[in-house]
Amino acid sequence: MPDFKYIVVGAGMMGAAAARHLSAQTDGVALIGPDEPADRKTHNGVFSSHYDEARITRGFDGDPVWAELAQRSIRRYAEIEAKSGIRFFTEAGCLFTGKSKGLAGDYVSRALVSTVRLGLGVETIGSDALAGRFPMFSLPSDHDGYFEAQNAGHVNPRALVRAQSTIATAQGARLIRETAVHVHDTSQGVEVCTREGAVHTAEKVIVAAGGFTNMADLLPSPVDMAATGRTIVFFELDEARQALFGSMPSTIVLAETEDDIVYILPPVRYPDGKVYLKIGGESEKGRLETLAEAVGWFHSDGTPGEVEFLTKRALSLMPELAGCPVTSGSCVASITRSGYPYIGYTQSSNIAVLTGGNFVSAKSSDEIGRLGAVLLLDGQLTESDFAAEMSPVFI
Repeated sequence: MPDFKYIVVGAGMMGAAAARHLSAQTDGVALIGPDEPADRKTHNGVFSSHYDEARITRGFDGDPVWAELAQRSIRRYAEIEAKSGIRFFTEAGCLFTGKSKGLAGDYVSRALVSTVRLGLGVETIGSDALAGRFPMFSLPSDHDGYFEAQNAGHVNPRALVRAQSTIATAQGARLIRETAVHVHDTSQGVEVCTREGAVHTAEKVIVAAGGFTNMADLLPSPVDMAATGRTIVFFELDEARQALFGSMPSTIVLAETEDDIVYILPPVRYPDGKVYLKIGGESEKGRLETLAEAVGWFHSDGTPGEVEFLTKRALSLMPELAGCPVTSGSCVASITRSGYPYIGYTQSSNIAVLTGGNFVSAKSSDEIGRLGAVLLLDGQLTESDFAAEMSPVFI
């Protein structure tokens, strides 16, 4: 007889959410995944995308599916905080800026349609009024603004995962701090073998291993997904600049090409006790194919050329950052062929996959995890759960 009904492989944002939703409806749930390493530079195992203090959350989105996923998740933030006793959401608001034409204009026009459909409170701010509303920025004169003040801002992904895991374990789920390296069907159920030498069995397994999904023997065949390294830049703020930038919202600056889009997180205190303002972009496309390549990337501080680009971009948009100490880091974006998460069964009717954040999923991870739980409990997703959009593509 298997040890568990369901095993979730991967204790990150999607996996922890799936474990919470599963354990609310059934017993026999296990969540397998290592804790964050004490030293990123010397760790030689898998990493997770939630090792950070701030990710943008907002409902304003040019894609109606992502807008809906975000709203379903955001509506549950307060419940998750209350049940776990862990605060992870900061309602700082979210500002989009961009031209009214071209790529930015197309994105905004689609987002405004979703805004009406979802009943979001998004304020349009003309270019002549932006500087007065947000004096910490020096935005292009032809940029308009779209400001979502409520139910938007940023989430602390570390705290969100901790909150989800806390609720899941309180509901009876077992949290196993090991690293899965092999998942396969047997006549007795599905076996999950770990790096630590243990073997855990379940009736069904869902693999939520993020960018590392294809880097171990976790699925019968790989999913069509690219694990892409991304560079992030941090500006360390002194007390004067903390005051200057303290009221800024999470911000996304649209551009004529996707490679020039940047996102900016307002000042956040990190575990080292310092306060940082973070900026990142979407231009990097390099693929990480193996565990060794991914580990090497996480050991790095990103790509020097991208650090230079992001630093210059930040200083052009926020000149008062001049003179701040600048550091950088690395993360991984999991980009699927569809542009949506993969949530579905593999060639095995007992092994499912839940992966593919596409660099925008932190805010929506609770709903994505819920859909993973629905898949295991009901055997399939429905049209209202975006079954067609979430269908995995395998190589």
